[in-house]
Amino acid sequence: MKTLALLLCLATPAAADLEKARDLMDAGDYVAARAALAPAARSGNAEAEELIGVMYALGLGVERDPVRAFDWYLRSAMKGHPGAQSGVGWYYEVGLGMPAPDLIRAYMWYALSAIGGDPDAAISQEEVIRKMSSDQIAKAHELIADYRVWMYPFR
Repeated sequence: MKTLALLLCLATPAAADLEKARDLMDAGDYVAARAALAPAARSGNAEAEELIGVMYALGLGVERDPVRAFDWYLRSAMKGHPGAQSGVGWYYEVGLGMPAPDLIRAYMWYALSAIGGDPDAAISQEEVIRKMSSDQIAKAHELIADYRVWMYPFR
């Protein structure tokens, strides 16, 4: 019981920081929002990481930087954040911030995002599959199987 109480106490400041950051973003104060997100992101909070990715992707309070946006999305995506997984899929699909598009990984990340509950991911998955060969689709399904067991063991 003491462990649960301690965990709840530790989670509360991060949740409060995230809520404060969202309020600041809604108010257009992106610099302050970024500062509010930093502690949670440094602690590995997937939601904070995804929001910082959004800020770099759109240039909100920071200079637009697709490479840094991708990096923040990927950190969050690896923790199972469905929105970040869709973001990573999109970066792979269009090849933004990387040498070339990678449709196999785009499809994989969209599929993982759909498994995680992102309602738009299935649409993106259907769009990218139209650009893929049967060999690419097979390879993507191998990767999905590898990641799915690790990220979503009960789905």
